[in-house]
Amino acid sequence: MKKNTPNEKILSVKQQEDLLRVLQARFEKHRHRHPDLDWTSLQSKLEATPEKLWSLNEMEKTGGEPDVVAFDEKNGEYLFFDCAAESPSGRRSFCYDLEALESRKEHPPKNNVVDAAAAMGIALLSEEQYRFLQQFGPFDTKTSSWIQTPTEIRKLGGALFADYRYGTVFIYHNGASSYYAARGFRGCLRV
Repeated sequence: MKKNTPNEKILSVKQQEDLLRVLQARFEKHRHRHPDLDWTSLQSKLEATPEKLWSLNEMEKTGGEPDVVAFDEKNGEYLFFDCAAESPSGRRSFCYDLEALESRKEHPPKNNVVDAAAAMGIALLSEEQYRFLQQFGPFDTKTSSWIQTPTEIRKLGGALFADYRYGTVFIYHNGASSYYAARGFRGCLRV
């Protein structure tokens, strides 16, 4: 058996088993997120895609609590979203993208959400996905999460984020170079 190098995005057998146990427990605990889905089919798909397990592990390690929220019949893919009650704690205090990060001359954040998501192999939630997630919530009642920003807004220096307050999903804007201890990002992984 080939030994993994540190740069490979593959979990050890034990890490895979541990992660699958966590994911299965969450899957069973939150059946309302996926009432028509079967764990056995999902587990088979996960075991066949070790790079997706690696991404799910990154989501888990950073506090995302990933769980299945839908199955895309057209593409035959399960959709995992970060389902932590608040924005994932290991992904906060980031600005929006590399351009925003490089524009910070003083007190730059440690990272940006676009590159962090790409490094994890996930996509930022879109506004539509964020609103979809809230049917299982509420999420982000004390925090907020950066979401995908349209190019037109980003070209003008802005970026979008969302949260849930007063029984409502709010979509806001901020300068892309801003960052806050209570703002992170949520991702989507297709398996």
